[in-house]
Amino acid sequence: MRKNRLRLVGALAALLVAAGIGAGPPAQARHEPPTLADLAQRHGRYFGSATDNPELVDEPYKALLGSEFDQITPGNGMKWYATEPEQGVFDFSKGDEIVDLARAHHQKVRGHTLVWHSQLPGWLTGREWTAPELRAVLKKHIQTEVRHYRGKIYAWDVVNEAFNEDGTYRETVFYKTLGPGYIADALRWAHQADPKARLYLNDYNVEAIGPKSDAYYRLAKELRSQGVPLHGFGLQTHLALQYGYPTTLEDNLRRFSRLGLDTALTEVDVRMQLPATEEKLAQQADWYRDMTGACLAVRRCVGITVWDYTDKYSWIPAFFPGEGAALPWDEQLRPKPAYFALREALK
Repeated sequence: MRKNRLRLVGALAALLVAAGIGAGPPAQARHEPPTLADLAQRHGRYFGSATDNPELVDEPYKALLGSEFDQITPGNGMKWYATEPEQGVFDFSKGDEIVDLARAHHQKVRGHTLVWHSQLPGWLTGREWTAPELRAVLKKHIQTEVRHYRGKIYAWDVVNEAFNEDGTYRETVFYKTLGPGYIADALRWAHQADPKARLYLNDYNVEAIGPKSDAYYRLAKELRSQGVPLHGFGLQTHLALQYGYPTTLEDNLRRFSRLGLDTALTEVDVRMQLPATEEKLAQQADWYRDMTGACLAVRRCVGITVWDYTDKYSWIPAFFPGEGAALPWDEQLRPKPAYFALREALK
């Protein structure tokens, strides 16, 4: 009789476990390790990832994107060639898909990018413009896009990559036709279209103090003194092991903060010459740890975004042949030493 009773109790327990009853707290209530976003939030920061539309059919990738990060940047879907492929004809479908995904996961969105010399549509680059013509085109593009996303975008990279390495202005169609004033105009037009969005200048190779970051510092100081609505400076932070770590990163972040600007590490990856070795992956992890520490040390460094989180979808191999392995997760979505270094830095 006692054996039968025990069998009955065991069977009932098995049924309860299968139903999710009586087996301790439900899965969502059990202790889960904090995500990178959780850890960053404890410091008042965000931790984000870029993404792009083609990879959103990858469900395991999408699940990790939705759970580990609290900020998203569209890699391509908001650039000019995608959003205004014909003059005056706007298509926001790719950007909308990523914004909708982010909103479903309660993630912030950084808009990227309104004014850039690259990935422009042929109708814009294939003819000569007078200054009044191009000014009208630029204003319409900025304001149409920013109004479309008004209230849905936390911050915009308004002008991207405006300077050369030596600190001179890049000879873009906008600079050559409109002069350097196009930058202030772009910021004003974006602010009119969405007064609550944070507006950034954004560039690469500006992590260390040097000619290029000095040029941005001077420009930012000038724009702020003129009352132009500039709220932040984005440091892309595309690094490469063979070129050395930007040891003045923290000092650089701090001087922009003193101008009253937020800063952010906006497109982070750390590439290496392949094949990846344990030694290179350990050095990469150190760099991810150090850059995170630099951001945490400066109060107005508001967050970090990796330029997609997995080597599976990295832009690096296509642009730098023989290089890669730049991100905290490998091509099989397995965390690398860099991922654990990020956790360590954020703790």
